[in-house]
Amino acid sequence: MKYLFFFLFFVGITTHSLAQTYSIRGNVLEEGKKEILPFVNIILLSPIDSSQVIGTVSDGNGQFEFTKISEGDYILKIQYLGFQNFFRTIEIRSDIDLGNIYIQEEATDLSEVIVEARRSTGTQKGDTTMFNADAFKTMKDASAQTLLEKLPGVNSENGILQAQGENIAQILVDGKPYFGTDVRTALQNLPAEVIQSIEIFDQKSEKSQLSGFDDGERLKTINIITKPNRRKGQFGKATAGYGTDERYLAGTSVNIFDEDQRITITGLSNNINIQNYSSDPNIQSEGNQQEGIITTNILGLNYSDLWGEKIKITGSYLYTKKKNVGIVDRFRDFVTTDESNKFYNETSRDVRVNNQHQADLRLEYNPNEKNRFLYIPRFSARFETENSGFFGQTDDGINPINAVENIKNGYYQDYDLFNRFFYSHKFNKPGRTISARTIFAKGWNNDESDRKAVNTFYDEAGTREEILDQRTTRERYGNRWSTNVSYTEPIGQKGQMEIEYEIGNRANDSEQLIFNVEDGDFDNGNLALDTTLSNSFVSKYLTQEFELGYQFLTEKYKIQAELEYQDARLNNNQKFPNPEQLNRVFQNFLPTVRMEYKFSDNTNIQLDYDTYTNEPQISQLQAVINNTNPLQLRTGNPALDQSYTNQLRLRFRSNNPDTENNWFLFAQTRLVDNFISNSTLIASEPTEIQDGIILETGSQLNKPVNLDGFKEFRSWLSYGLPLGFIKSNFNINAGAGYTQRPGQVNDQIGFNNSTRLSTGFSLNSSISDQLDFNIWSRSSFNDVKNTLNPNLNDDFFQQRFRVNFNWIIWEGIIYRLDLNHQINAGLSEGFDTNFSLVNMSIGKKMFNNQRGEISLMVYDLLGQNANVRRNITETFIEDVQTNVLQRYVMLSFTYNLRRFSKGMDEKDYSEMYSVD
Repeated sequence: MKYLFFFLFFVGITTHSLAQTYSIRGNVLEEGKKEILPFVNIILLSPIDSSQVIGTVSDGNGQFEFTKISEGDYILKIQYLGFQNFFRTIEIRSDIDLGNIYIQEEATDLSEVIVEARRSTGTQKGDTTMFNADAFKTMKDASAQTLLEKLPGVNSENGILQAQGENIAQILVDGKPYFGTDVRTALQNLPAEVIQSIEIFDQKSEKSQLSGFDDGERLKTINIITKPNRRKGQFGKATAGYGTDERYLAGTSVNIFDEDQRITITGLSNNINIQNYSSDPNIQSEGNQQEGIITTNILGLNYSDLWGEKIKITGSYLYTKKKNVGIVDRFRDFVTTDESNKFYNETSRDVRVNNQHQADLRLEYNPNEKNRFLYIPRFSARFETENSGFFGQTDDGINPINAVENIKNGYYQDYDLFNRFFYSHKFNKPGRTISARTIFAKGWNNDESDRKAVNTFYDEAGTREEILDQRTTRERYGNRWSTNVSYTEPIGQKGQMEIEYEIGNRANDSEQLIFNVEDGDFDNGNLALDTTLSNSFVSKYLTQEFELGYQFLTEKYKIQAELEYQDARLNNNQKFPNPEQLNRVFQNFLPTVRMEYKFSDNTNIQLDYDTYTNEPQISQLQAVINNTNPLQLRTGNPALDQSYTNQLRLRFRSNNPDTENNWFLFAQTRLVDNFISNSTLIASEPTEIQDGIILETGSQLNKPVNLDGFKEFRSWLSYGLPLGFIKSNFNINAGAGYTQRPGQVNDQIGFNNSTRLSTGFSLNSSISDQLDFNIWSRSSFNDVKNTLNPNLNDDFFQQRFRVNFNWIIWEGIIYRLDLNHQINAGLSEGFDTNFSLVNMSIGKKMFNNQRGEISLMVYDLLGQNANVRRNITETFIEDVQTNVLQRYVMLSFTYNLRRFSKGMDEKDYSEMYSVD
């Protein structure tokens, strides 16, 4: 791979074009109404033979742009279904901004001929997939998430919304951040009926956007474009309900839009495991099986506006208070170095109350076309109390080896402040830029907890007990800063070079003190410091990076190559109990290659090769014994090295606008050197691991270590097509993955090799706003093999099936069904739980405009709700089952607020509030 990099790098530098090229841009609107027309076909034709030179599609705001157009004369053609073709002769000698272009609606007398055509679902434009929201029918009171889940390539995996095989990281509304990175809150606060189109793309980092040079950092992003006539008004929803077992729900979401100024206020209080107020009447359809019984109170605010012509501001605040009562059964099958078995069973009860504040801000200042300033701060504060207890036992399958009973009370405080500053300047010469970025972050953690534990050990001599009464205090302070300067210079007409320098430092100071209670209790007894379990530790990680890169860009393809030299210095300083210092120096070359080829306007492929390093965290470096579970002790390792990763990623996207068929392919592989893994010492007899600390027979000591051999491959393929005969969209997907994780047990290195194959489908209706359904299925087969202990070789199967059905039967009477069925096969005894979670409701729309609804809902109709999962690590395979919300009945009332500007035409109003 390194030879490929250098070949592309030096060939690219010597390649350039002598032809002068320019850009053309403009906006397409409807004549008379002056309304934006999205997804219009724009073509440049040759005036000699009218052959097509290049074509594109306008975005959701009617904007289009051609780049890299050679000097000469052209004919601009604009065509749109139902409108007259538009032609204009253009002479290109410089960059051209055509401004607003108005096209006229085509008046055609069809007599008695009826023409029906399926509305185009969307198109592919470069690496952006655009969907027309009107092509996907939903109920009138559906949320943005309901609409999003109908789109090809979008699905929910373990409660996390994914697009094209990757987790969605952020939501934009008309190009502006909406509730920061809280995807679910953003989607639930926006009704589907205000959406005109949806864009799915990989948003580049702020640095890349400023400099124009891709640094490989991307976030899977959804940009929701609202309808022009829904950008001024007030809209939202309020719900109140009460049910059996004192279950309750009260929530509201109100959007106040005035063109660029937009305010969203949301609030929620409930004890039925709802994490975000949903604009969907069937609020149980969040798709994420919550663990425990959760009481939630939320207050949120989102604000965005333009301050004058040069300042853009977006901010959000979210306060959340949660109480979670969790009961967990856990079974672990440990990796051992022989054919012997080691099993661990645990039952725990955990009550946690969490108060969290989070604030995000984005402030952008553009004094002129050449300069741009950007400031992005984030602050969060978390306060949590814990009241927990567990009983755990280790055995060999027949006889007990040890057991622990543990009770813990704790109070934890976390504060985090993160600041990012950006500046960019564009010189008069196109492609010549300079940009700078500064990051400053600070964090504080203060924890205090009391615990009582009774440890029981079984051996040939009999049964022996050990009692622990301890108080733990932990304080951690962290600072991180970095500064980056980047300069780009055009090379020819199609090339660009970048030179970049970055310096940064991460400093962490952690102190953990353990006190043993003597002669009394925590309040009245004496507290004696346990120096064997206490530790004070400081870690600093200073990095300097120098990078040289080259990018070659044409209309069809892009090639970019970079070579980075990194010098990293890790300084570990233990101050207590024994002063020790360890300095490490890491020097690496980090090559990167990015290639993109555009087969057509609707089909493209991307291939990225990246290398990067990851430094160990403070918790992994601090060599202090953590005896939260006395049977499974943990400690850090100050001698850890940074890991080095080679990553190759492939993306393929294709959307046929004629047939509406679409393909998405995602594949990624990672190879990691010096992977930070886990080393486990399982004591076969009492072993002293530190002065005064004995690892009893059957107990474990876990420590992070560097091991080679980590490999990972995962892929995801999706194919979608419309089914016209039932007015629905059908999607089928398949995935394959393989992970090889190195681990160490009693000084022997082995591998856990896990293979996963999956397939699924979804069928989403677009019949009408009176009938809506979503049928979804996902099956996965997992095969696990362990090289140290073949007894752990195993395979298991999981199948999930879901039906969401909504039907307005007659005169505003609405029926809703949400069915989730799960099959688990191959798990440990007692965990092969197959269950069906059925939620059902019947409701009646109220008032002339159907803005209100009263409904009666039953949750978990069959009383089968369960939550089971399997976890695979380097040193054990684990099955976990948690308590979940059980059956209840609730009566609720919902009211929809819809008040838009008087500029809305009567047709739009009638469509929104018509009574069928």
